[in-house]
Amino acid sequence: MRKRKALALFSGGCDSLISMQLLKEQGIEVIALNFNIGFGSNKNKSEYFHNATAQIGVEFRSVDIRKQFFDDVLFTPKYGYGKYFNPCIDCHANMFKNAFLLLLELEADFVISGEVVGQRPKSQRREALDQVRALVRKLGEDARFAHLIDPNGDGIAKPKSLDELILRPMSAKLLEETYPERVGWVDRSKLLDVQGRGRNRQLEMIKNYGWKYYEKPGGGCLLTDTSVAEKIKDLNAHRGMIFEDIELVKVGRYMVLPDGARCVIARNEEENIKLDKPNPQMELIVLQECKGPIGLVQRSGTLEDKLLAGQITLGYGKSELGKEYEVKIGEETYKLTPLPREEAKKYLFLS
Repeated sequence: MRKRKALALFSGGCDSLISMQLLKEQGIEVIALNFNIGFGSNKNKSEYFHNATAQIGVEFRSVDIRKQFFDDVLFTPKYGYGKYFNPCIDCHANMFKNAFLLLLELEADFVISGEVVGQRPKSQRREALDQVRALVRKLGEDARFAHLIDPNGDGIAKPKSLDELILRPMSAKLLEETYPERVGWVDRSKLLDVQGRGRNRQLEMIKNYGWKYYEKPGGGCLLTDTSVAEKIKDLNAHRGMIFEDIELVKVGRYMVLPDGARCVIARNEEENIKLDKPNPQMELIVLQECKGPIGLVQRSGTLEDKLLAGQITLGYGKSELGKEYEVKIGEETYKLTPLPREEAKKYLFLS
C-alpha cells in the first residue's frame, strides 16, 4: 500500500502535536497547517511553529485565510458566538473547509485535528463536534469533492460523506469510527480516549517524548479577549467594520471622540508598524516635529474631532505641553498643541 498522507490543523498546542505524533508513529506522512484568521495572536509565532513541528519531523505550512474568514465567517456564523465574539464552531468548520481544499492540491488522504471531547465548553462538546461534521458534510456536496466520496456506496471503497475523512486522534476511541480507521489506514487501537479539561495525561506524554517546544494550555484567539470583542462590536455598529480594520481592534489606544469619530493611537514602535497600513475609512496622523506614535482617525469625522485626535497623538509623543508642533492628518498639516495624557484618557473606549 502507498504511504498515506494526512493534513493536520495545527494551533500550536500540545494536543495538535500529540495527534501528529500518533500518526507519524503509524508511518503516515503529516503536514501541519496553521490557518491565520487574523485574530490568532498579536505575537509572531512563526519561529515557534517551525521549531515545534520540526521536533516531530513534520512539514509546516502557514496558510493565510484572513480575508476569507472575515468575509465568510466572522459576522455570519451559523452556530453563533461563544461568550465574546468567537464563532468557534463555524471557525473550526471553516478551517476544515480550507484543509480539504488543500487536500485536493496536495493529494492527501484525510484531515486530523487535536480536538479533545469536552475540553472547550463552546467548540469541543460532542454536539459541537457533530455540528462541525455537519458543516463539512455539506461542503462535500461541492463538485470538487465528488471523486472522493460515494454517498450510495458500501463505505469501504470510498467514504459516504466528506466528514468521514476527519480524524481526531486524541479522542478517537470515544467517537464514531472514521473512514481512515475503518479501511486500515490508521490503527484505531493506537489512538487515544482523552476527554475533559485536564491536561495531565498530555503533559506526561510530552515529558516522555522529550519535547522542548510546546504551548502550555490556555487561550490564544483574540476573539475571546474582552477588549477586542467589544471594539469589534462598537466599530461594526458605528460604521460597519471592514477587513482593513482588523489591526485597529487588536492594538493601540481605541478612542471615541466628542463628535463620534473613532481614533486609534499606537503605544509603541511595534504598534506603529501594525497601524501604518492603508485603510480607506481612516486617515493617518503623523507627528512632523517630534518623535512619538502614529494615530488613525475616522476619515468621515468632523474637523474638530480630527484636530483633537492630532492633539491626543502629540500628547503621547515626546512633546512639551503648551508648545505648537506640526501634525499631518491625512493630506493636511496643522499646528497643534499636545493634549495632556490625563485629559486624553476620558476618550478611551475601554478604561
